[in-house]
Amino acid sequence: MPASIGKLKFDQTGERFFETGVSHGVLFVYDESTTAAGDWKPGVAWNGLTSVTEAPEGAEANAIYADNIKYLNLISAEDYKGTIEAYTYPEEWGACDGSAPLNSSFPGITVGQQKRTKFCLVYITKVGNDESQDLGEKIHIVYNCIAAPSEKNFETINDSPEAITFSWEFSTTPMAINAVEGLKPTAIVTIDSTKFTTTEAQAKYTAIKNKLYGTDDASGNPATDPELLTPDAIIELLNA
Repeated sequence: MPASIGKLKFDQTGERFFETGVSHGVLFVYDESTTAAGDWKPGVAWNGLTSVTEAPEGAEANAIYADNIKYLNLISAEDYKGTIEAYTYPEEWGACDGSAPLNSSFPGITVGQQKRTKFCLVYITKVGNDESQDLGEKIHIVYNCIAAPSEKNFETINDSPEAITFSWEFSTTPMAINAVEGLKPTAIVTIDSTKFTTTEAQAKYTAIKNKLYGTDDASGNPATDPELLTPDAIIELLNA
């Protein structure tokens, strides 16, 4: 039996948690030049990221009736979708947004309405509480995304100029989890640094982050490239 907890206590010091911000976006574009399944190009920084809205759909109850009573509920499949907003985007995003160079020798000229390449997105949100706004962070990894055509609103410069905000809706295809029996495929993995409390666990968290964001050596030279971690790869790293 679970240990007794007595009377519930609310709003204790250090237990008023919140989550805020979005930063350190990393774009991983699918490498279509290879036939290897799940092969992704090294990640690139997404500067100017302002918002990532997660908007899952589905998981709705479909009531079934028999013998004049509610017999059971069938739950529909869940579909993970969302919206990305940013002031700018990396050059590599063009392939995901349906753009392609008109001439490879002149990359500044692009054409639209081309094939959209799938991508994965990594970003970080901050975790805080009533004692600190920098208690920890969460790494979000969104898999197998496809961006939908988006509206772009260009306005004349006036006495209250504003930077253009770009927005893209995306849908996903879940990625299989083979290393853990009983888990269904998923399109989202969230890693909460505040749960990695021991020295060994914190080292594992650092290893995951270093894989996703790349590393430099002691002299500041590139050491490892940013690498996408699948759910199975994360489990393998944790068990290493």
